Amino acid sequence: MRRRQFIALLGGAAAAWPLAARAQQASVPLIGFLGPGSAQSDTYRVTAFRQGLSEAGLVDGQNFTIEYRWAESQYDRLPALAAELVHRQVVVIATSGTPAALAAKAATKTIPIVFETAADPVKIGLVASLNRPGGNVTGVTQASDEIAPKRLELLHELLPKAGVLALLVNPTAPALAEPQKREVLSAAQALGIELHVLNASTEQDFESVFARLSELRAGGLVIGGDAFFTSHVKQLAALTVQHAVPAIYQWRAFAEAGGLMSYGSNITETHRLVGIYAGRILKGGKPSDLPVQQAAKVEMFINLKTARALGITVPLPLSGRADEIFE
Repeated sequence: MRRRQFIALLGGAAAAWPLAARAQQASVPLIGFLGPGSAQSDTYRVTAFRQGLSEAGLVDGQNFTIEYRWAESQYDRLPALAAELVHRQVVVIATSGTPAALAAKAATKTIPIVFETAADPVKIGLVASLNRPGGNVTGVTQASDEIAPKRLELLHELLPKAGVLALLVNPTAPALAEPQKREVLSAAQALGIELHVLNASTEQDFESVFARLSELRAGGLVIGGDAFFTSHVKQLAALTVQHAVPAIYQWRAFAEAGGLMSYGSNITETHRLVGIYAGRILKGGKPSDLPVQQAAKVEMFINLKTARALGITVPLPLSGRADEIFE
């Protein structure tokens, strides 16, 4: 072979390699992940989701790639972010939190969606039923609006002399906030507790919330389930300690960070299940054939160090029911 022909052959091969690499990359299915917070605050959600994909037998870069969209706790951005993922022609959209799930459902009726929500997915219109979701949507629910009254009961059990308590909700997520308000107000009435509903949707709202708690002389605070609060769970825990407010939230991280109590399902477990479902869909499964999963296990955590600092004695029957105690 002549030298000139050899050089031309090498040049043609070199040009072909990038094309082949791009073609191979383009053939890898693209998953969209729509989150309410940020990549920094919600790392644990992503880690659990990716674990689920791995358990489904999928390998990043070989069987899928992920494109993320984060709302940075601004829920009004979610519809546009969901539309971006649809435009990117992702093969499945995984969502974290109720507002993200609703935004994704509004954005597409064809791309499969796997949600994680603390609301009742039937009541808010995500699916037709739990066993037969129908359409292009399925996922995992924690049913937080049902657990929220139990948080009030636990706080009342710990603070039986507190006649005034408060509930914190995010008004920008009414599909989640409104059912929780109804259920917790009803439970408060049954217990003879005066309950005040407070709102927060930005970090700037937190200080005014705690100032209002002082004005009301509220004996404790129930933090309603919401992805915004979860993304700021350490900040909320620190504020409850700073302002000496006995408080309960749904995730372990709250009690671990210094909050008094946590009661709810395991958030990493729910996101792992979302990953498994996304993996099954990538393998050919249909959302309509995948029943909505309900988080079965509910966990309770108590921070005894915080209790002592607040002058609270935790009854043995209550501490005995805790899954873990922080000291």
